[in-house]
Amino acid sequence: MLQRKRWIFAMLAILPTLAIFAWVRLYPIADTLRLSLQKWDMLSKNKPFVGLANFRELMGDHLFQDALVNTTIIAFGVLIITIPTALVLAALIYHRTRSRFAGFYETAVFIPYVVSLVPAAMAWKWIFDAKLGPLNVLLSMFGIAPQAWLFNPVLSVVCIIVLCSWQALGYAVLIYIVGFKSLPVSLFEAAKLDGASGPQSFWYVSVPMLKPITLYVSVVTLISGFNVYAQAFVLASDAQGAPGRQVRVLVLDMLENSFRNYRVGYAASEAVVLLAIVLVLTLIQFSLLREKGRS
Repeated sequence: MLQRKRWIFAMLAILPTLAIFAWVRLYPIADTLRLSLQKWDMLSKNKPFVGLANFRELMGDHLFQDALVNTTIIAFGVLIITIPTALVLAALIYHRTRSRFAGFYETAVFIPYVVSLVPAAMAWKWIFDAKLGPLNVLLSMFGIAPQAWLFNPVLSVVCIIVLCSWQALGYAVLIYIVGFKSLPVSLFEAAKLDGASGPQSFWYVSVPMLKPITLYVSVVTLISGFNVYAQAFVLASDAQGAPGRQVRVLVLDMLENSFRNYRVGYAASEAVVLLAIVLVLTLIQFSLLREKGRS
């Protein structure tokens, strides 16, 4: 009886939080799913039901396909750069935790993650500037011709990947540092007694033990990459100053269809596709973690 009263009290205590979560998170998702099956121009009251027509149109829309390809390349590019770089940096910082500068190292790495996206993108836009950018000035010292980084579709994608990786690195490093601190010291002492060098201990002890954290950071980084928006909006503007035209990404494509073309139902179907991608990645994460737990 006492246990039942405690359970009822706990449910009543978290009910307001659950209600707010449902209103802020679950209701918008359900409303987006509903809109994806309708045709709406944001002005009229009528929202005729069109079924899967929006999704069928997506399959033949080359602009959506370009946005999906670019977003996928950016997301996986950020993942490939961020994970190994963060793992190595976290190992270096962890082994310097006894230094009085350890806090400085962690803060310096984490600052890009908390910096506002727009100012950061503007700073990187200056770095990649074709005429006065420091990057081209540096390349010219080695006899390399200046590159139009932000006006070439391929190079623009590379620039966005660099910016997103720079911003994602801080969070990944801190998570890995926490992981390193949780590893048993006895494992490294045993490896040292067996004659293992520092790099060998890192590769054969640290990396396998940090696999759950690697899976978590990988999924978070990949999902963040698929939601890229401000970086492309500011960084990849065309010669006329129109934002994000050089590189189409999914979120920008959704906003353009919603507020410029007034095709809210169509944009909602794009959001559903993005939601499906995020759900698949999350399910993969849980699946891999479950397999890790069984092994």
